[in-house]
Amino acid sequence: MQSYGSDQEVLQAAHEWLQQGHEVALVTVLKTWGSSPRPAGSLMVMRRDGVHTGSVSGGCVEEDLVQRYRDQQLSENYPTLVDYGVNREDASRFGLPCGGRLELLIENNLDISILKELLDTLHELQAVVARRINLHTGEVTLKAVDTEQGFEYTPHYVSKVIGPRWSLLLIGAGHLSRYVSQMALMLGYRVIICDPREEYAQNWQVEGTELTTLMPDDAVKQYAQQPRSIVIALTHDPKLDDMALLDALESPAFYVGALGSRRNSELRRQRLKQLGISTEQLQRLHAPVGLAIGSHTPAEIAVSILAEITRQRNAVSNSIKRSLNVV
Repeated sequence: MQSYGSDQEVLQAAHEWLQQGHEVALVTVLKTWGSSPRPAGSLMVMRRDGVHTGSVSGGCVEEDLVQRYRDQQLSENYPTLVDYGVNREDASRFGLPCGGRLELLIENNLDISILKELLDTLHELQAVVARRINLHTGEVTLKAVDTEQGFEYTPHYVSKVIGPRWSLLLIGAGHLSRYVSQMALMLGYRVIICDPREEYAQNWQVEGTELTTLMPDDAVKQYAQQPRSIVIALTHDPKLDDMALLDALESPAFYVGALGSRRNSELRRQRLKQLGISTEQLQRLHAPVGLAIGSHTPAEIAVSILAEITRQRNAVSNSIKRSLNVV
């Protein structure tokens, strides 16, 4: 079994498997050379019986690594470092791009109490936590931090910042929201739908999403008060959309967007400015929301919205990699 879960999902799986009495190893991508499909910091967890989740390469490395773990061919000194794809032949054999190389950290004897503390913090406090591994002793420590700049690898320790699951708050339970929410779920988002209109709320049936009938401003206050929040207004009703945007633009949300034509978006900006939103805050508003890809149908518009969000998120990740000199 293999899936490409979020960090939180991978760690949750590790915790559950440890509770069930399985031998478990956690694998972290430390460095990549060449065109690796998974960045430094990516996680995978595997059981001695071969079950695993997460990904370190997107190729055949996982299968080989799991087999070596099952056959007890990996060093029993943990944490330990493993290289894959050191030469062209290995890179081809393991499904890595030509010349690619991975350096991996493998942790065994995971402390279930530390895992539980980390997961409880992420779930209850929606905090961002740095998990630091001493490479000489294997000791793991946790520390709450206020930054997303989260992966560091030195000769002495590895530190990875792990945040809560990204959340997407959609204002409006209409047709477009169905497509956006379905695609967002596939991308691993927690999706919350806000619509106080009874005729819309009662017909919402997208499995895996959460529905709230709070007024939009109250929904923003409850669901979008951390940097991994995204708010998108999709009702076409200025009374509801603007209510959400007023609070969202003053929140720490990563991305705030609104559906509408260029003319309607300009009128919205004028209304928001009259209601006290500053010019600087208005610069955060993505309206019309989404990349300009010539989209017309609801499905195409949903693709454009999530593509723009993905681009914004990756831009942040790429700047972090450059600042940390990740190869």
